[in-house]
Amino acid sequence: MENNTVFVLLAGGKSERMGVPKGLLDFQNSYWILEQINRISASTISEIYIGLGYRHEEYLKTIPWFAKAQSHFAPYENVKLRIVVNQNPQLGPFSTLQTVLQEIPKHKSVLFNPIDIPILNTNELQKIIDTQNEIVLPNFEGKNGHPIKLQSEFWNTLLFLNPTDKNSRLDLEIKKVYPSKITTISVSDSCIVTNLNTPDLWASYLQR
Repeated sequence: MENNTVFVLLAGGKSERMGVPKGLLDFQNSYWILEQINRISASTISEIYIGLGYRHEEYLKTIPWFAKAQSHFAPYENVKLRIVVNQNPQLGPFSTLQTVLQEIPKHKSVLFNPIDIPILNTNELQKIIDTQNEIVLPNFEGKNGHPIKLQSEFWNTLLFLNPTDKNSRLDLEIKKVYPSKITTISVSDSCIVTNLNTPDLWASYLQR
């Protein structure tokens, strides 16, 4: 049966504290963004959308085939990849998510993750993909994290929010949903609540 879920990897931030775009950090003779894609591709996901914003030129220059993937899906490993550039990232991080969602077929479910949160292990990632509900959240020791799965009926409503409104936040929208439409999955992988947004945190992660 066709997998109806696509993955959205958000890499549109300024990376001010890190100093370089987080997706372009060196990781085992490659780049962190490619490592994240590799981890996603180990699941049954077949389509990945990359949301860029600030410093997108650096991504396109460093990984040249990303430029071609702006106009159509490009094959990589065993997935198809699309690059979507938010031309107005100053509107806020929510605007990058909205920009990507506008490119996704309206009937698809989406699973999204920020670039600075490592993709969790394949088995638990697949469990999230396979779970059917309006919203699916991974939880590690009482803390919800990423990736978050959103069914089409929910994420389509996000397109109508004003990205400059301080209340346009995914967590606030989720709180409006009936609890029965939210599934929380306990996972053993602490990376779902790991935020690699400083050089010290990145160095610590590499030493694990």
